[in-house]
Amino acid sequence: MADEGMALPDALLRPMPRPPQIAAKGMRSSAPLVQNVSFIAPAAPGVTSRQGSGLCGVPKLTGRRIAPVTSRISGCGIPDAVEITAVDGVRLSQPAMVDCPTAIALDQWVRTALKPAVGRQGGGVKSLQIAGTYACRPRNNLAGGKISEHGRGKAVDVAAVVLANGEALNVERDWGRGQAGRILKAAHRNACGIFGTTLGPGSDGYHEDHLHFDTAVRRNGSAYCR
Repeated sequence: MADEGMALPDALLRPMPRPPQIAAKGMRSSAPLVQNVSFIAPAAPGVTSRQGSGLCGVPKLTGRRIAPVTSRISGCGIPDAVEITAVDGVRLSQPAMVDCPTAIALDQWVRTALKPAVGRQGGGVKSLQIAGTYACRPRNNLAGGKISEHGRGKAVDVAAVVLANGEALNVERDWGRGQAGRILKAAHRNACGIFGTTLGPGSDGYHEDHLHFDTAVRRNGSAYCR
């Protein structure tokens, strides 16, 4: 029988170089955000549960179930794949292809971390500029490295938060800049523990222009937040 999973183009299987402007800037200095924070991956009740309960059992998670994502590369793929387009009323700039635990974590972050950080600024959160979701590639796009959590459907990258008045809180531009920077840093800090990994500017030189969130589970049960 033919494979019924979703086979993705080769473009998603190859490492992609970092943008030259990011590579040239290098890493901003930063201390570890949070220590001794535990992480337990959200339990997914299934891609769909009882009628009316929403995608992955989350009432305001908008999107659709898609076929399992398969790959010729060992370690890549999403068995319980979903494609989400909005989270708690916040639109995504592009559909995010992830698994249910990651979709649930993103919903929790928007509700309990991002929206409180933004408050009434600019009329509240309207949308997220998504910089990356599923891609079968090595970690940090380094050839020969371990498969990234993006390749397992467990990661989402956010480049900017767009407010109702059209203002964009851009990670690369605004990280250390006034109220916008304070909002982004609060949303980043409070993602720790909601996600297993939280990375941003100053973490390792590869996340200067976006926030990286993933639901990888570590053996010691801790969250890694930088």
